[in-house]
Amino acid sequence: MFQGASSLSLDVKGRLSVPTRHRDALGINEPIQLTVTKHPHGCLMVFPRIEWEKFRDRIAALPMDAQWWKRIFLGNAMDVDMDSTGRVLVSPELRAGAGITRDVILLGMGSYLELWDKASYEAHEAKAMQGVMPDVFKDFSF
Repeated sequence: MFQGASSLSLDVKGRLSVPTRHRDALGINEPIQLTVTKHPHGCLMVFPRIEWEKFRDRIAALPMDAQWWKRIFLGNAMDVDMDSTGRVLVSPELRAGAGITRDVILLGMGSYLELWDKASYEAHEAKAMQGVMPDVFKDFSF
């Protein structure tokens, strides 16, 4: 399970250094294989390959009226390998699609990670914090 937020910077080649805690959650399989694709909220999703395959199968089974969403998720998916120092190359196409330049936030979301442009994430988070909590939280105790 992935959880927590990390404030990071991409290098000049567009590589992301995955924090050790997330590398540990990926296990010790070498090489570590990931899949990166677009998320409809304007970020990127980073899946361990086994989780990607589950997600991919669910998306592929959707009916024809979801064809554009299939294109967004499956058509933009890129398989990447983590190098021995924990870096992952994020393609220029995916970076451009998510508005990612240099400063990013990497969020653990359970079975996958989200990669956000830092300024975009902070703006979305501030807006959400000012809004009303969804009804699903009515029975939650904090």
